Amino acid sequence: MRPLTYFSLVSNGSLVRHGEQDVVVPWWSFTKTVLAAASLSLVRDGIVRLDDVVLEGPFTLRQLLRHEAGLADYGELVEYHAAVARGDAPWQADEMLQRLDATRLRYAPGVGWQYSNVGYLYVARFIERATGLALEEALMQQALAPLGLLRVRSAKTPADLEGVCMGAISTYDPRWVYHGLLVGSLSDAALFLDRLMAGHLLPDLLVQEMQAARALGGPLPGRPWKSPAYGLGLMQGVLHKGPTLCGHTGAGPGSVVAVYRRANGSNTATCAVFHAGSDEGLAEEEVVKRLSASLKSGD
Repeated sequence: MRPLTYFSLVSNGSLVRHGEQDVVVPWWSFTKTVLAAASLSLVRDGIVRLDDVVLEGPFTLRQLLRHEAGLADYGELVEYHAAVARGDAPWQADEMLQRLDATRLRYAPGVGWQYSNVGYLYVARFIERATGLALEEALMQQALAPLGLLRVRSAKTPADLEGVCMGAISTYDPRWVYHGLLVGSLSDAALFLDRLMAGHLLPDLLVQEMQAARALGGPLPGRPWKSPAYGLGLMQGVLHKGPTLCGHTGAGPGSVVAVYRRANGSNTATCAVFHAGSDEGLAEEEVVKRLSASLKSGD
């Protein structure tokens, strides 16, 4: 019987071990971290600036990446969840934006915070405009290939998910993920975050910008975070026992992916966990446990 949870672990920059097999999985919202990294590579190259207003404005790239743009999220639409559950064909992006009344900002940019997949749809469009490339090619050029990850790909149709471990569902149309859905192995997810945070893609100043996070209040029920926060495409959490992790959790129908990195002095560890189910806290707790064990043992 297939286990409920898979994992992959990187210690001090090297892939050291993974579970029963290195499965290929949907990266769900860990895709946002790749989108943020690609955007910041364009900032690094002087092509764009973080605080310039984007075409869809009046918000900036920084505000989009930090979920501070004032945008709503299509996850709040009851009809969206119903359509996905029925297996309906995905709406075109413009129809989704119209249903959501997306042009009406829910708060002034920079004033509040609300997690928004729509914001990252605009980030994806921004990357395509800035590079003149289709999103998949742009992400490979700006973020994945420079970090040595050539097997990660975009899923655009249900056929693209054949052979991908989807957890508790058998079919899904990835076009419901409007900012794009990457699929790749758990080891590649762990290596991507580890190499990104180690400065293999961006200069130290931009890595620090990614980790400059907005505090989001107190503990989250059922989650390991005492003090959750959000940076530029990065979730950040202080654990109840003290250490701080950075990375991203992603959830979709049938599964959860959690990818986080922790440092202890000069030692670092990054873990990617895939859980077949809907419990984000369970996947995050598994990450916390494996990171703690790795740093304690020096694995």
